[in-house]
Amino acid sequence: MKEQIEQAILAVLPDAQVHIIDPDGAHFQGLVISASFIGMPLLKQHKLVMNALKEKFATDTVHALQLKTFTPEKWEAQKSNYIN
Repeated sequence: MKEQIEQAILAVLPDAQVHIIDPDGAHFQGLVISASFIGMPLLKQHKLVMNALKEKFATDTVHALQLKTFTPEKWEAQKSNYIN
């Protein structure tokens, strides 16, 4: 499922770096880093990603996705908060 989520996001944002964590097979955590987010409000970034996954949520066992989106610049400034 993790790979399917990544592929669905990459289909909409081919330039993205996508990192999906799957702690239990139904609840996922995702980090999406993309230059396409530059100048885009956070809500619109999340809607873009979630719209790509709408079908997965409707038909598969994906119950929740905790999503964080970043521009490359914002990621560089904040990645130490996410990577040990």
